[in-house]
Amino acid sequence: MIEIQSQMSERAVELLGLPEDQPCFLLDVGCGSGLSGDYISEEGHHWVGMDISSAMLDVAMEREVEGDLILADMGQGIPFRPGMFDGCVSISAVQWLCNADKKTHSPPKRLYRFFSTLYSALARGSRAILQLYPENSEQLELITAQAMKAGFTGGMVVDYPNSAKAKKFFLCLFVGTAGALPKALGAECADGEESQQAKFTNERTRFRNAKGKSVKKSRDWVLEKKERRRRQGKEVRADTRYTGRKRRPRF
Repeated sequence: MIEIQSQMSERAVELLGLPEDQPCFLLDVGCGSGLSGDYISEEGHHWVGMDISSAMLDVAMEREVEGDLILADMGQGIPFRPGMFDGCVSISAVQWLCNADKKTHSPPKRLYRFFSTLYSALARGSRAILQLYPENSEQLELITAQAMKAGFTGGMVVDYPNSAKAKKFFLCLFVGTAGALPKALGAECADGEESQQAKFTNERTRFRNAKGKSVKKSRDWVLEKKERRRRQGKEVRADTRYTGRKRRPRF
């Protein structure tokens, strides 16, 4: 797991396209224990990490990472002055903003708050590279829509799109300039051109209506509702083959 984290961090910094032999000031969103920061420091850059978990930040402090750390919820915005950072990386964090962990949480609003304040905190001409694990196409569309609404340009770079294990999604965002997307790794097509676009499939199409939502009271609808309640920390009965099954009427 640590090795994978380091590899994704290295790839994210590479996609930033930073100038050579020039130290930059970077933001690490969802920095956790500081593994990404370690690579940033090795490359000669300075960084600030923010995370919502005080326990993970304690681990980072115990490891004596070189970056500064701040306890903050990215869904409430990036708490830094405008134009402060030369770039931003984030590993496996942004997709959590799609979850409504509290009744007051609105995923679209939290995503827009994150992206709009991140856009402000980044210097003009810089990039934000956000590695994420989207659950489905709807979630990815929600994330990218809020990023573009906040002013970013860019798109998705998918490394090794044909591999189930090595496939990685990187949302590459540009501030103030519309640059060309970096080339994806391991994405050669039959004609020799490289594909950089993600193609999502949704396994639950059979039970979805025209708006893309699961039909109410269907098995998938029940399972999705139970999963949301589990993420909110509530006690939920275990799933069985009878979950969502209609009962016969009694006479």
